Amino acid sequence: MNTSYLFLATGFEDMEAIATIDILRRANIDVKTVSIYDTKDVTSAHGITIKADATFGEVDFSEAGWLILPGGLPGASNLAEFAPLTSLLVAHNKAGGKIAAICASPAVVLAPLGILDGREAVCYPGFEEKMPNAKKGYTPVVADGNIITANGPASAIAFALAIVAKSKCETTAREVAEGLLLYNSKTQNFYF
Repeated sequence: MNTSYLFLATGFEDMEAIATIDILRRANIDVKTVSIYDTKDVTSAHGITIKADATFGEVDFSEAGWLILPGGLPGASNLAEFAPLTSLLVAHNKAGGKIAAICASPAVVLAPLGILDGREAVCYPGFEEKMPNAKKGYTPVVADGNIITANGPASAIAFALAIVAKSKCETTAREVAEGLLLYNSKTQNFYF
């Protein structure tokens, strides 16, 4: 499986980034964090500084698996303003590559690029008007073809598990969820 990349910009939503990284790595999915800056240190919306695995300029994305965008403000806006990333997203989507975005990022980053046109998608409540060409979803997480979107921090774990399920299989996602005490294999029910 190809390496997936989660992009970090100043003001990213802590839970959405960290939970996604953690769950993908528990599922043995190779995921690297990428700073959009010339430095690997990126500070979250809540003042936590994370050292990214690489800076944008250090990575060859030609064989990328998932391109993942946490939300948060101004994190999502900072991602949207970084032209090398938006160009990468457009090209990756055009090639059928997988993209996942949560919280404000579906509306602030993906929708203006046309990536959500005609697709079912969700975003942080109140940002829906920024996705005029998307079909509005009504669940916390939506998978539509090569795109997964989610509505916010409370959905971060479900968002990451959806990426796992799409990357590997539902069984692997359930196994990771069970290890996190989110799924009971005896009753076959999720706790959320």
